[in-house]
Formats: sequence, C-alpha cells, structure tokens
Amino acid sequence: MKNDNQIIAFQTKKIRRHWDEKKQKWYFSVVDIISALTESANPTDYLKKLRKRDSELGHYIGTNCPQVEMASETGKNRKMLAGTPEHLFRIIQSIPSKKAEPIKLWLAKVGYERIQEVSDPEKSINRGRINWQRLGRSQKWIQQRMMGQETRNKLTDYWKTHDVKKENEYAILTNIIHEEWSDLSVKDHRNLKGLKTENLRDHMTEAELIFTALAELSTRQIAENMQTKGLEKNKIPAKKGGRIAKNARLELEQRSGKKVISGENFKLPGKNTPKKLQ
Repeated sequence: MKNDNQIIAFQTKKIRRHWDEKKQKWYFSVVDIISALTESANPTDYLKKLRKRDSELGHYIGTNCPQVEMASETGKNRKMLAGTPEHLFRIIQSIPSKKAEPIKLWLAKVGYERIQEVSDPEKSINRGRINWQRLGRSQKWIQQRMMGQETRNKLTDYWKTHDVKKENEYAILTNIIHEEWSDLSVKDHRNLKGLKTENLRDHMTEAELIFTALAELSTRQIAENMQTKGLEKNKIPAKKGGRIAKNARLELEQRSGKKVISGENFKLPGKNTPKKLQ
C-alpha cells in the first residue's frame, strides 16, 4: 500500500514516521520515541529538559534531526522533530529506560522495511494485514480497509497528475467528498469517534469504509470523464462523487433502519483489548 506517512505501533505506543523518497530513509517522530521510552505525560517537555541537561546531545539533535511534516495531535500535518534509526539510537542511549534495547531492535526492523518493499511490494501488503490482525481487526474488515486504500491511492494518483499537488489541497478535496456523503466533515467525524492523532479510516466500521470507497471511486471516475485539473475544478467531481455515496447511504439507512455513521472506534479502553466493530 502506498503511504509515505504512517502511524505504526511499538508495543502499545503509536509512533509516527515519514518516508523520504529522495534519501530513501524513514524518519520517526522524536517525541513519539521519547513517549514510548519514558511513559512521560509530556514527552515534548521531557525532550526540552534532556537537550538542556546534555548540551552535546542537544547539539547532535539540532544538527542531525530535521523538522519533518507529520500528523499532529489535531490531525493536521505540521513539522516536527524527526530522526532516522541511526539518529534515534544516539538519543535512546541517553535515556535510562528498560525499553531501550527493545525499541532499538524494533527500529532496526521497521526502519528498513521500505527498502524491502520497493523490490517486493507484496511485503508491504502482508505487513499491513498482519498489523491490523494484531490490533484485533476481523478478516472482513481488513479486506475492506485494503480495498478502500487502493481506491484512495487511485484517486490521489489522478489528483497528482492533474495539478492538485499540495497536501492541503488533497485535504480540502477529501473533506468535500467526506462531508457530501456523510453529512459530517472529517474533523466532526473524528470528534464523534473521540479520535485525536489516530487515522479516521482505521477506526471506521465496515459500512463507513464501503461508503468512503464508493464516494472516492465515483469522484475519480467523474473527474476522469470531465478531465478536471486543479483544485477548483476538482471540487465539482468531489461533490458529485460524494453525493452518489450519500444517496446510496440514505437508501440503505431507510431500508435497514440502521445509521451508517457511527461513533464507535477501535481505541483501547485502558488496557483492554480493542472493541471489534461490525
């Protein structure tokens, strides 16, 4: 699956990472690594104090760890301190933690997955399936999630080759599609599910995934037929595609007596296992 920005898990902690196509390297959020190592309630503050206490480490981080765009706590992309596994090993050894060695081994493993995936893309697909299984997703849900991602990729590929270049423009069009079919903005849908940094699609029900995919499939096919270019022109198929899925949703809700939009999620309730959504 094509996804240059990802959230992956180390034990129960979520770690954000970004693939740098030019350098062919993964960059991981330094704050997320700090959080996983220390269980600190404020890992950002912990990092600031660490850099002040160890001036040599502070200089090393400032020299080697760039600001990389990743998803923030609000769900929007913003630049944050990030490092390759090599850079993070230097930081980890400065923090007393029983998780130091496990996280080093974990970084060594996940840090070089993309290189393998370039030569064998099937590894990426299988890895995604395994990760979702570990998080308690059903086989039926996983299949729908993967099919939906492929539909999404085809839509963004169209945008990329038709003058929709910027990430914020992708977000604008995605929100139009989503609001048209669901009657909720992406932000409102996230709030309904009680999500912060989590990927909304990873917490959708099977029905929500299906209608999201229908909306994006319809949008792409209409855009291809109209040959729309640029943000403003692509808003037209976005609205039309979303409306097709909305009409289907309303008919299903009328006939089934059940609402498609749900506030359920897969978040861990404390240390319990994730709730399995139907």
